Amino acid sequence: MNNLFSPARTALLGAILAVFSGLGAMAQTAATAASTAAAPIRQADFIVAVVNSEPITNRDVQVRRQRLASETSARGGSTPDAKELTRLAVEQLINEKAQLQQARDAGIKIDNEAIEQAELNVAASNQLTREGLHKRLEQEGLTLTAFREQLRTQLTLSRLREREVEGRIRISDVEVEQFLREQIKTQAAQAPGQLNLGMILIAVPENSTPAQIQALGERAADIARRARGGENFAELAKAFSQTTDRGANGGEMGLRPTDRYPDLFLDATNKLKAGEITEPVRSAAGFHILKVVERQQANALIVTQTRARHILLRPSAQMSQAQAVARLSEVRQAVLSGKADFAVLARQMSQDGSAQQGGDLGWANPGMFVPEFEQTMNRLRPGQVAEPLVSRFGVHLIEVTDRRNAPMTEQEQRSMARNLLREKKLDEAYATWAEDIRGRAYVEMREPPQ
Repeated sequence: MNNLFSPARTALLGAILAVFSGLGAMAQTAATAASTAAAPIRQADFIVAVVNSEPITNRDVQVRRQRLASETSARGGSTPDAKELTRLAVEQLINEKAQLQQARDAGIKIDNEAIEQAELNVAASNQLTREGLHKRLEQEGLTLTAFREQLRTQLTLSRLREREVEGRIRISDVEVEQFLREQIKTQAAQAPGQLNLGMILIAVPENSTPAQIQALGERAADIARRARGGENFAELAKAFSQTTDRGANGGEMGLRPTDRYPDLFLDATNKLKAGEITEPVRSAAGFHILKVVERQQANALIVTQTRARHILLRPSAQMSQAQAVARLSEVRQAVLSGKADFAVLARQMSQDGSAQQGGDLGWANPGMFVPEFEQTMNRLRPGQVAEPLVSRFGVHLIEVTDRRNAPMTEQEQRSMARNLLREKKLDEAYATWAEDIRGRAYVEMREPPQ
């Protein structure tokens, strides 16, 4: 299912979806545009600012104010006061106008095919068909022409930023190494390493006399000498250990986080390497002889991986999107009721490369799938099957089969570090670039917005 993986998740698409993923915000923006258009001329059409001879009107500001307020509300944030909202709207419009002018000067044009694809992506992100999106826009009072013009604007700005900013970002190997060292250090402070200890216990009964305790201590010391001298620790544990399991598994307690061992054990073994053995260590239970079987330091980043499977149906002339959703809803009910096996149906129905594996997508790190798929998958617990999901690739039925925390491979760590560093540099470079574009533009402020 290669096309589900997100190398296709570009900054270009992200910019579009960030603006248009909430149709409610578009509705309120359209409503504001309609109301301001019906207002007196003085309220709607006077010029607030001029950017390199191109005007920004009061109506432009009011529409942008409403969009900013709607987007803030959709994110759950608190809306700035009216004065601050107006200032933000004016500044955003000035920056946008200056950048669009630069895009025109650079010869950047958006063809109709790109608009069509962007429209499909917006529809998919809102769980709609293209026809459903058009109907929703109509219901909300936003014309298709105006919507596509907004798409064109965002695509133009994104294309300009790609050209002027993204192509200049360079991440060195030294930066990647430094980033990983810091991340691993932070993780190690939050999540300790793991340790597997072997133990031989010579128990000391509660009412033992000093002489008995001394004899038991000497016995423990003798066993420790034999173990340190090369005798098989596991065999000694089976022969002498007085734990409840009588030294089963060669006395090994299993690999576990270090914070799940008593401090007494950690203090006794913290300077030992794998294979080394302590002198007897006294506790209330008796004398412990400890061997470091395995020690894993937190030298790799841990990531939560999900294993999922899916059935993908692609809408076509023979099967509409609504029919695909209905069909997969039936499949879901059959699976949940135990009347059908998910893997069997995936092999029979799924229209992608995972069908032969019963829809199994393997273990996936965060960010491997497109957002709409991953968000749904992440909400599921192992064994749960989601309602049919519409993505840009078709209609999916998703089941999560397992989830685990696992160390990332060196290649995965480096790729993750490079991507995060690139995003950080992009944010910084874009802010500097936008400020430069704004500074080179001739801006004349006219009348304050109403």
